[in-house]
Parts: sequence; C-alpha cells; structure tokens
Amino acid sequence: MEKILVMLFSVMSALILASCGISKENAESKTATQITSQLSEGSAEASVQEEISMNKIKITAGDKSFTAVLYDNDAANAFDEMLPLTLDMSELNGNEKYFYLSDNLPVNSERPDKINSGDIMLYGSGCVVLFYDTFDTSYSYTRLGYIEDASGLSTVLGSGDVRVTFEKE
Repeated sequence: MEKILVMLFSVMSALILASCGISKENAESKTATQITSQLSEGSAEASVQEEISMNKIKITAGDKSFTAVLYDNDAANAFDEMLPLTLDMSELNGNEKYFYLSDNLPVNSERPDKINSGDIMLYGSGCVVLFYDTFDTSYSYTRLGYIEDASGLSTVLGSGDVRVTFEKE
C-alpha cells in the first residue's frame, strides 16, 4: 500500500510540474528541436507543448542584439503582431526595464515566484517588462518570452532608461 501511495504521489507531482510549463532554465539548455522531440515522444511535459513557440525575435539595445523566443500564447502572439517596436524603456528596481504600450494585450497572468535574467513579461495588460537580473518575486505577470542567452544583458541595458528595439528575426 505504501508503494502505491508513493507512486501515486510521484505521478501527481510530475503532472503538477508539467502543467506549470517549461522553465527558462530547462528551455535554454535545449534546442527547440530537442524540446519538440521530447514533447512528441509523450514525456510528462507533453501538456505544455502549446506554450512553446519556436517564434524567435531579435532584441537590440545599444550595439548588442539578443535572440529571444516568444511563447505561444495570446499575449505573446499579440505582441509579435505589433513588431517591429522601438521602445524607450524606463529603469525600475535595478533589475528591469519597462514600457507602457498604447494598446492592451490579452492577459493570462500567473505568479512565477522567480524571474530570470532575460525574461520578457507583461505586467497588467499593457506594460512590457524586460528583466536583466534574476530574483524572487511576489508579483503576477503574463509570460511573453525569454532571451536565449542573456549574458551581458545587464551591462547593455545599464542603470538608466534605454531604447530597446524588438523585431522579427
């Protein structure tokens, strides 16, 4: 009976974790092809296949460009339709840049607990946020995407306001 309970708990835990989506750490260590292949093989993460988009965009600040992956959700798709965008992003809290769009995007907010450097999120329905530091949070966001390799991002974005261009790759 104890073994059955342990197995049941393990299966339920795997399903709960799978429903939370693929984290940036997991996604950035695998190529899009590897993730798609694993998902199509019926892994426990198959339920999150819809959240992964292979839609890549280019983000440029100063003279440095970064490749980002947008999630496949309504907000990210609406953001993608707005591209190209050049935004004068404001500094906040020493870990993020933000800009209030003139149009609202669809919202599916969640509390991520942890923000990673390179995460691109929507705060409320119209505030695009580009994070350049990793930290814990109690705020809710709608996930838009993430920068594949965020090394050097904090240096490029600097400590003040910055002009950032988001464009289709």
